[in-house]
Amino acid sequence: MRQPIPFSPPDISELEINEVADALRSGWITTGPRTKLLERRLASYIQTGRTDIDCGTEDAIDRFGNRCVCLNSATAAEELNLRILGVGPGDEVIVPAYTYTATVSAAIHCGATPVFVDIQQDGDLESHCPELDYEAVEEAITPKTKAIVPVDLGGIVCDYERLYRIVEQKKDLYAPLESDGTPLGNLSSRVQQSLGRIAIVADCAHSLGASRIVDGQKTYSGAIADFSSFSFHAVKNFTTAEGGASAWRPLPGIQNAELYSMYQLLSLHGQSKDALAKTKVGAWEYDIVGPWYKCNMTDVMAAIGLRQLDRYESLVRRRRQIIEKYDKACDELGIFHLNHSTHHQRSSNHLYLTRIPGADEARRNAIIVELAERGVTTNVHYKPLPMMTAYKSLGWDIKDFPNAYDYYHNLITLPLHTLLSDEDVDYVCSTLKDVIQGK
Repeated sequence: MRQPIPFSPPDISELEINEVADALRSGWITTGPRTKLLERRLASYIQTGRTDIDCGTEDAIDRFGNRCVCLNSATAAEELNLRILGVGPGDEVIVPAYTYTATVSAAIHCGATPVFVDIQQDGDLESHCPELDYEAVEEAITPKTKAIVPVDLGGIVCDYERLYRIVEQKKDLYAPLESDGTPLGNLSSRVQQSLGRIAIVADCAHSLGASRIVDGQKTYSGAIADFSSFSFHAVKNFTTAEGGASAWRPLPGIQNAELYSMYQLLSLHGQSKDALAKTKVGAWEYDIVGPWYKCNMTDVMAAIGLRQLDRYESLVRRRRQIIEKYDKACDELGIFHLNHSTHHQRSSNHLYLTRIPGADEARRNAIIVELAERGVTTNVHYKPLPMMTAYKSLGWDIKDFPNAYDYYHNLITLPLHTLLSDEDVDYVCSTLKDVIQGK
């Protein structure tokens, strides 16, 4: 009997296993040299699209240091991005109704009020990605709006140029935060003054390595928005088991090292020295700058990431090959699907979303069960947040977001990962065809 096809298992090779073993033997299992190296390598990848740069050289340390911070999750990364920005009680953060809860919960953790906006009907015209309705975003902006959180869902990069035009047009409504005299308050005030407008704080959980043409140049996810958060969870293209990272664009008048230092403080109890810094002779003493959080990445996690990054471009290419087969099968069946490559963007190929024509929720759910019974595990990305108990209790109603519901109600996500063989992919395609055609 054929083994069931899992939805999204991690692709872990002997390279990752050996690097983790070396980390365990090294004595550095918490934040240490591997985490710092991974931060520089990720920064170099975000800025150049290359994974083969030697980030141990002095030149690379100068060029790529202080540009990325590795943390224990994308949720922590987004929350710290918002805290660096000074987002808090009384502020509003515009978020899509169609996303995972972490996009919104980070703003709530900061005390801000999330403002849901519907997606475009049937998604973006070219990619079909369920992107924000940018006209609705413009209408949702008030003097309280401090950030907009677009989501690169499935690995497809949003239209950030459109968002930047919107926030520039709304600059007159924006009032920067006054400093409260604390180290974080001083920095947040300066960050807001440097921006002089609503911040674009991207949820790039799915889009490491994706790119978009910005101002005529190929620009990578993490280098487009003001601040970006990445996920390295086990189901992502690139994993550290759990984990994530924050990245940012340089801000006029603010040194990258200053931002990096504040992320370190926020992620490690406000402690002025991490374990690595305290290994220097006589350097035991430290200060607590603020009563902050604990969300640092460990060297054991970073060890996985270092070897994943070595393999990452080949993993993305393999996903592209699978997508090409899925595209052909779905087009023959008349099934609506994401377009991961368009003339202005290249996806990281993270998820393969399909929408079954003519199906309601009940029929969609029946198809999911029937596929599973035939050995094909699928999923749904996502049930809109206004349908969830936590957000309904905050007063949100899915009736106010008809495009999000319409996109969701007949959606099925097919398995897309690098442990799929060509035979597996063919089986998914043939089984989908049989189920849709009632065979």
